[in-house]
Amino acid sequence: MMTLSTTASALTARVALSSTQNKFRATQPRVARRVNIIARAEDGDNDDADDADESERKPRGRAGGAGRGGGRGGRGGRGGRGEKTDDFAESVVQVSRVTKVTKGGSQMSFRATVVVGDGKGKVGVGCKKAKEVQIAVTKAAADARKSAVNAPITKGATFPHRVTVKGKGGAVVMLRPAAPGTGVIAGGSCRTVLELAGYKNCFAKQLGSSNPLNNARAVVSGLAEMRTFKEVAKVRDMTLEELFQA
Repeated sequence: MMTLSTTASALTARVALSSTQNKFRATQPRVARRVNIIARAEDGDNDDADDADESERKPRGRAGGAGRGGGRGGRGGRGGRGEKTDDFAESVVQVSRVTKVTKGGSQMSFRATVVVGDGKGKVGVGCKKAKEVQIAVTKAAADARKSAVNAPITKGATFPHRVTVKGKGGAVVMLRPAAPGTGVIAGGSCRTVLELAGYKNCFAKQLGSSNPLNNARAVVSGLAEMRTFKEVAKVRDMTLEELFQA
């Protein structure tokens, strides 16, 4: 009898304790939730106010953009300063695969030959190698821009005089002026160089090797050797009338 009464009293005490705890838990979270909701609402209002203040404090950039880049929008930001725009047109003359044999094995790469010109008398030829074709073309175009020369163009969009150039590797190229309406009569890389240089009426003939790179360089070399009548008269200290009468 003592054991049953003790067990019953213990169960009664546990039930009472659990009911008290449940009542406390039921009341406690409600207060916490209310406090959290109020705090979040206040935080949201403060954030909106801070955002509005920051937007008013931010300086307005130019029409080119916002922030640091927008202030220099006319020049395209900091990145636009490094990019150089020019009037050169590019033409890929040849892309060949080359292999370099080393002690550890053969290394394959690509060689690109590119001609650039602005159509106003400036033309150049570049040749570079790289592991990828696109990189080789980009490097060759940059090399062609560095080695560009000024070619004289007369009123008829032709050469001022006739010239025969002997280049490297057995390349021999003959350049001859033509009358208006003739067009560019040339083939291979010679035609590409003359068209990008801005000539409209001329003759060109490859008399030696058929290598595109050597012929292109020979044409550029021949154009650099040409002189106009004004330049020759200035060197001889004469006028154009005296030069033509001589």
